[in-house]
Amino acid sequence: MLALNVKNETSRLRAVVLGTATSNGPIPAVHEAYDPKSIEHIKAGTYPSEEDMVKEMDAIAKVFEKYNVQVFRPKIIPDYNQIFARDIAFVIDDCFIEANILPDREQELEALDQVLAQINPEKIIKPPKEVHIEGGDVMLWNDYIFIGTYRGSDYADHITARTNAQGVAFIKALFPNKIVKDFDLVKSKTEPRDNALHLDCCFQPVGKDKAIIYKGGFKEESEYQFLIDLYGEQNVFHITREEMYQMNSNVFSIDENVVISEENFTRLNDWLRAQGFTVEEVPYAEISKQEGLLRCSTMPLIRD
Repeated sequence: MLALNVKNETSRLRAVVLGTATSNGPIPAVHEAYDPKSIEHIKAGTYPSEEDMVKEMDAIAKVFEKYNVQVFRPKIIPDYNQIFARDIAFVIDDCFIEANILPDREQELEALDQVLAQINPEKIIKPPKEVHIEGGDVMLWNDYIFIGTYRGSDYADHITARTNAQGVAFIKALFPNKIVKDFDLVKSKTEPRDNALHLDCCFQPVGKDKAIIYKGGFKEESEYQFLIDLYGEQNVFHITREEMYQMNSNVFSIDENVVISEENFTRLNDWLRAQGFTVEEVPYAEISKQEGLLRCSTMPLIRD
């Protein structure tokens, strides 16, 4: 059995689900895309090829191998996008929580049956239908659970709004001993530079006490300020609107001092190294065209 344990974003990683780009299917039509960045690249004719995306995911798999991380991959669903493992479920403490994702993505969870078979069934939690919550919106920091949400009355009209108020309430009820803090995110169906699809598109902790943040991703300045006060201005790396668009906050930690980052994130990677981090650079610019990056492609199961 897998002894699930995830309490934060940065403790030493031991086991993870990594999505797959194999048999990714044809380039979607505009009406089939879930986010404005994919739509932008579909229209421009620059949507990524399966071959390039497989190479990029192989590069992460090699880094995991280097650090002796146990890696699970989903079963291949023919002609189907299974890259973003973080969307479909997430682990908090020793609980595996299924996301109530968009209905046509249910089969992505079924493709993880070899992982689910190794988890205590009592620890697999399926929220009720009215609860919407995705792993990209759930960020763990020891006693805190940070959750990205969208509080607008037009929630139902936004395919980019992924976690609702019921999702926040559900996690609060499930983990009464944690401090659950939700953040109202800026959403756009048409401009990817103004769309924080998930919380990890505009914020992520690194190390023991540092964070990457994009101020423009937060609707309420007070909620952004809460994070600045919590981490301390000197410990925060502020990314620009363009860096947010390139997904600079969507890196992934293997340990408190090891971060996997995209090779083109020069400014961020220099800052991380200056703070004492080992930066494992991988190519991931093609996958980022689907408005997801390294954190989106991974679902940690066990951290020390």
